[in-house]
Amino acid sequence: MGSEMTKPIGRIPPMLVRVLVFAGLIAAAATQVPALLGTQVATGESAAPVVKVAVAQQPTPAAGYGSVLLPAGAGGHYEGDFKINGRSVHGLIDTGATYVAINESTARRLGISGNDLDYRYTIQTANGPSKVALAKLDRLEIGTIKVRDVDAVVSKDDALNTTLIGMSFLKKLNSYGAENGSLRLTQ
Repeated sequence: MGSEMTKPIGRIPPMLVRVLVFAGLIAAAATQVPALLGTQVATGESAAPVVKVAVAQQPTPAAGYGSVLLPAGAGGHYEGDFKINGRSVHGLIDTGATYVAINESTARRLGISGNDLDYRYTIQTANGPSKVALAKLDRLEIGTIKVRDVDAVVSKDDALNTTLIGMSFLKKLNSYGAENGSLRLTQ
């Protein structure tokens, strides 16, 4: 009987060896990958671990995603039909404008009250200095592109006769650039 207890069980099948090695690699990866990615694994009463990932602060995220191609107009300007706060507005892309710029009449049509406008800021325009009020647009859309919380300025009607889509909108896109006589906006 003593000899039966010391007798080897037998050879381990190669398939079982592979499974054990694979399981060991998975276990090692599960403990090391979170550290490599800069995450922390927190365990609590629940059976599944909770992974917390540190995320860098980003500008206000866009509401939708897409790409729009604006052909150049007769004067070589890129313009199109936008929706601001859900209302249709024809606008001209102006990469030289810091903000989206609208006039008082357009602001009223968009639901921005004249009582809320404080024309105390002076900006430099192509026609010289002009007084404007600061405003925040809830959303600005063109085609499938939707952007939220866009900074804007409101000018008096006699100072601005068109809507300018400036950098406060463009900088929230992933990219924009001229190609084959058109301007591609990509979110």
